[in-house]
Formats: sequence, C-alpha cells, structure tokens
Amino acid sequence: MKSFITTSGCSSTLLATVWLVLGLPLLGESLSMGYKYGRPRNGFMYPPPKPKGVTLPPDQWFVQKLDHFNPTDTSTWSQRYFTNSSFYKPGGPVFLMIGGEGPANPIWMVEGAWIPYAERLNAYLISLEHRYYGKSHPTEDVSVENLVYLSSEQALADLATFTVAMKEKLGLKDNKWIAFGGSYPGSLAAWYRLKYPHLVHGSIASSAPIVAQIDFREYLEVVRDALATVSEACNTAIKEATRQLQLLMAHRVGWQNITKRFKLCVPLDGTKKLDVSNLFATLAGYIEEVVQYNKDNRGFEGVKGVNITIETLCNILMDEKKGPAIARYGEINDMFLALEGESCLDYTYDNMIKEFQATSWENNTDVGGRSWIYQTCTEFGFYQGSDSHEQPFGDEFPLQFYTRQCQDIFGPRISPEVLNAGVRRTNAVYGGHDLKVTRVVFPNGSIDPWHALGVTSNISDEATAIFIDGTAHCANMYPASTTDPPQLTQAREKIFSLLQKWLKD
Repeated sequence: MKSFITTSGCSSTLLATVWLVLGLPLLGESLSMGYKYGRPRNGFMYPPPKPKGVTLPPDQWFVQKLDHFNPTDTSTWSQRYFTNSSFYKPGGPVFLMIGGEGPANPIWMVEGAWIPYAERLNAYLISLEHRYYGKSHPTEDVSVENLVYLSSEQALADLATFTVAMKEKLGLKDNKWIAFGGSYPGSLAAWYRLKYPHLVHGSIASSAPIVAQIDFREYLEVVRDALATVSEACNTAIKEATRQLQLLMAHRVGWQNITKRFKLCVPLDGTKKLDVSNLFATLAGYIEEVVQYNKDNRGFEGVKGVNITIETLCNILMDEKKGPAIARYGEINDMFLALEGESCLDYTYDNMIKEFQATSWENNTDVGGRSWIYQTCTEFGFYQGSDSHEQPFGDEFPLQFYTRQCQDIFGPRISPEVLNAGVRRTNAVYGGHDLKVTRVVFPNGSIDPWHALGVTSNISDEATAIFIDGTAHCANMYPASTTDPPQLTQAREKIFSLLQKWLKD
C-alpha cells in the first residue's frame, strides 16, 4: 500500500466522507510528554517472580580484561556475577547462566526451570552479566569510541576467562559445565560450545537466533500467524485499522484527529515521514510485544500487563461494537499508555534518537537500549521492518527506517557498509545456518517470532531442536505452571533427559 502522506490533495467533501466512514470525533489537543518508541525490538528474557521469603544472592565481582584480543592492552574492569551452591554436591555439574542485553537478575539463581534440574542433578549455579549491561561497565561511558569493546566475541571471551578462573577459585576443574541462555544469550550459549568446547560440556540455547540478518521481515509474518491462531479476523482488523490510519494521513485535518485518537504528545505533521514511520512502528510494537511474550509465565515484579495475551488484543480488535477498526487500535494504544503510566504517546523520531544518543551510564539502563542497538548495527541487524506483504501492519516502517538509525544515533562511522560487513562477519564466525556443534539443544516456541532465525529441526543427533507448539519466547526457561500446555511440560522433561545423557558422556 502506498503512503498517503501529503500536505494536501484531499477535498473537503472527501474528508467529510472519511469522517462518516471512520466515525471520527472532533479535533483534539495534544497532551503532556510521554515516551514510547518504535525502536528495534530485542528478545530480552525477563526474570520470573521472586519467591516469598527467599534471600537473593549478593553481587559478586570478577576482574575482567577489557580487550581479550589485544595482548598489549592490560586494561581491566569489574564484571558482576552471582552464585548459588545450595544444590551442589561434589561431582555435580556447574550450570552457567549467560547474561544478555539487560541487567542480570539474581532471581534466576532461585527460580526458573533450571532450578529443578539443579536440584535433581546437584548442580552449582553461576550467572555472569554481559559486558555493557546492568552494572557491568567496562568503560567510563558508552560513547562510540568506548563501544568498540562491545561484541559477542568479547562476551564469549569473557565467559571463557571467567570459566577458567572459577574452575580454579571454586575447585570445579573436573566438573562438567553446562551453559544456559535465552534469546541472544541462547545464541551465546550455542556459540560458547562452538568456540570453547573444552570449557563447556553442553548448552541449552533457548529461543536463540543463530543467523545474523539485516532484513528480519519474517518477524512480522510470525506475528501474523500467531494472531491467526485466535482468528484471521484479528489480522483483518489490524489491516483495516492501518488502512484507515493511512487514509487520515492524506490531510492535515486527519493529522489532528490522529493526534487526538492516539493521544500524541505533540501534534502530528504527516509530512515528517520519520515521525509517521515511528508512530506506525510503535503501534505495531504493542502487538509484537504481547505476541513475543504470550503466556510465558514471567510475571516478574513491578511490571504491569503480563496477563495481556494475544486473545486479549484480538478480542478488542475484533469487537465491532467498539466502533471502527481505528478506534479499536486506539484502545490498544490507550491500554498500553495506562500500563506505562503515560498520559500521551511520544512518537517523534528526533526524541527517540536523542534518547539513544545519550552516552552516560545513568541514561542507559533500559533493556535493549543504546548498547543493544549498537550490537544490531555492528553485528546482527535483526530489523523487523514492514517490507513483507504477508503481514497486517502496512508498509510505513520499512527496513530503511531502522538501518538509518545506526548513523543517526552513532554518527557516520557506523555506516551501512559497517552494518553489512558486520552481519557477514557474524555468520562467517559462527556459521549461521551451517552451525556445527554437539551437545546443544535448541528449544523454540511456534508463537515466538524469533524462531524464524533459530534452529527448529535437528542439525544432527548431537544438536537437536525442540519446537514447542503454541509457546512464546523462552517459555521453557520459566517456572512450571499448572496452566502450561502438555507440550511445554514435555519439552522441559526432554531437556532434562538430554542433560542426564550429556553428563554421562
């Protein structure tokens, strides 16, 4: 569908017809500033809830090299980690939880599906936070010059250096180490086994994208398929809401009505293509978020809306009694603004870019913030643009909308050539679809859009896939629930069986 963004070109008669068809209210005013952006979506694995009455392990610190690949650079920094030895018995394995694109959470040391595994196998639990996330700050800030030390290869070398040191410090030299990770850390778990097989005996690589890909158009296609599990009418409603929204972009009076209906913080100017793209991407992002984490039992503390499911959204979108499709889309927006405690939606591209240009650690605490965007711009891509015609969200936030953010945030040094070369290098270093590993299992959920870049069928007898119908991102890693479908329970038991087998090898 072509964009309808123009400064004019729509007669007053046509506008009146549009208003009657869409059932739009009178013109409105913008509200106070709020924040919600259509930035690249990551796959962060949120923590489970903290059990009542349980004391969490304290922060511990490991002196780590800044640059593992420059022997003349002796700079060091302190990396955060956690341990739990309460299940351990001599000779038991060591379970290493790999951190990712957000703070490491000690809740994982007492909760999650790996805890029953540890109890049954007498495992020692360790979690290592990823450099440049959480409290693990290798440099004084996250300027472009300092981000040069942020890469998956440096992170894997962190794991290797840490493992060698902990084997000595904790007396675990002869124990078998098993890596656990979900999403990007799931990729690291597989790649750790690939690059350092003498240090890690096996890996559980949950919801792990193993292929770097700039144009991740399959993401929205899986979102479409997930919505269709409720009803194809859900996708139809989104398509119609998008069509109506694009139709209103044809005239400045339409911009004013969009401003009111979607509670925009500043009046929409439909000639600003990047603002328009950001608005469409943000609205689609609400639905992407729910699909990606649908019914995953995370229920983590302090975060609202975890009970919002695909069914919740589709029931709103398909309810014609609520008015035209665009009004139902607006209700989804209202729901998420309320959950975030925001009175309006800041959709402007410039504000988004300014937020991610901040280089102080204090301004970079968000999951999937500046550090993660840097990794997408230099290693992975993973951009979920609207270029595919097999999805319901229109075509207003194409791949170029995301790729240009690399230079707009980090400057001309992070060019399209750097992005292309970085993605090629990642697949060359790790193998992409041609990954060659043993004793690695790849659990993925059919609802999770990230499975499109993962392993969903066996690579070999020693690198197996578990494709879990109807489950979302990293669902197998969360604590068991009475509402879990049987296929999820079976997946967790399959993983345990593989652990038993590997530990006998």
